Amino acid sequence: MPTSAKSWELSAELITLQIRWFGLFVGFTLANTWAPPENRLFLNGILALGTVYAILDVVWHRRGDVFLARWPLFTSLMEAVFIGLLCHFDYGFQNSPFRFYYFLSLVVCAMRYSPRVTYSSLALHCFSLACLAVVEGASYESSVALLLLLVFLGWTTWASTALAALLRMTGDELSLLNTQLEGRIKRRTRELQESQALVVQQEKLAAFGLLAAGIAHEVGNPLAAISSLVQVMNRKPLEDEMHEKLALIDGQLRRIHRTLQELIQFSRPAVNEVVSCSVHQTIETALEIAKYYKRKKGKYIETHFAPDLPNIQFARDALTQVFLNLILNSLDATEEGGRIDITTETVDSSVRVIVQDNGHGIDDEARERLFQPYVTTKSTGTGLGLFVCHNILENSGGKIELVESTRAGTVFCVTLPLGVATAT
Repeated sequence: MPTSAKSWELSAELITLQIRWFGLFVGFTLANTWAPPENRLFLNGILALGTVYAILDVVWHRRGDVFLARWPLFTSLMEAVFIGLLCHFDYGFQNSPFRFYYFLSLVVCAMRYSPRVTYSSLALHCFSLACLAVVEGASYESSVALLLLLVFLGWTTWASTALAALLRMTGDELSLLNTQLEGRIKRRTRELQESQALVVQQEKLAAFGLLAAGIAHEVGNPLAAISSLVQVMNRKPLEDEMHEKLALIDGQLRRIHRTLQELIQFSRPAVNEVVSCSVHQTIETALEIAKYYKRKKGKYIETHFAPDLPNIQFARDALTQVFLNLILNSLDATEEGGRIDITTETVDSSVRVIVQDNGHGIDDEARERLFQPYVTTKSTGTGLGLFVCHNILENSGGKIELVESTRAGTVFCVTLPLGVATAT
């Protein structure tokens, strides 16, 4: 049984219990004050049986279930007999106040069960009243009273059934809206947590950039001093072999200095100003940075640049970050001896950059959520690279898409507009 239906049934059962206990209290009061003295023993006995049934109903309700839930018509039959006996041993169905129990029974039945069960219960109550009329003797007044009572019972059944259906429909709609609201709250909470984690990660990267710049600066000063000493020594009259070695040392020192300068340049805060930039130069800048990546060793990167490729309006640093991320991902996906091809072309009013590798590919599960945050196939990855690239391009009128990914390799395509892009 669906949760909403079960909740409705238990709520209706609680109302039923309250009405039933109220009816028993009123019944005992009437039986011992209003009813004929000679029949009070019978009435109290009938009400005692009703009390036993009500107690069992309470026990089942506390267990989270409904007593005789699978046999609702049997419950209606017992109530019809129960009310009929109360009316019979009182003053008859015309004068006994117990006849109003028929109305309460039908109202409760409409709340608890389907219209089919409710109208079937109406038929049982009508049969109970007909039996009472036969036992008490038919007369004109009794026939009119019976007819009016049956009409009012039918009207009560119809109104109660319609009201119960409206309440059920309203409850189902509220339950659906509540489920949707909970889903939205969970989704918004997850998005907020992801955004907070992304901010923390960006702060870490920013702190790392400052640290790297500081280290590069501190290391650069003694390197410059060493380079100056080597140049001074190289000017002195020494053996040719010594001059060669000093020149080799000076060359390696210059190489380290260039690496530190590039590290300082890369660690500077990104400039988000939209400028006219060359896609080829931006790719070359990303390749210059990627050549220091430890997994670059033994792998080949080839560029196939389209001639006369027009410049685009874009934030240069953001575009470098996009290409660098794709190149590093391809390096991670390929083994030693692997190959990465970067191709550019002009299609309609846009520039396309295709990055293809012959690595191990991306599994199906990660492929479906590739551009969502914290989705990664690498054991040491953050899962933010492609997410950031997707946001940069989407906010600038471009797009990134996974064209193909198999065990033979992966192909990404970056589409960049030739028009003016907004800052990211």
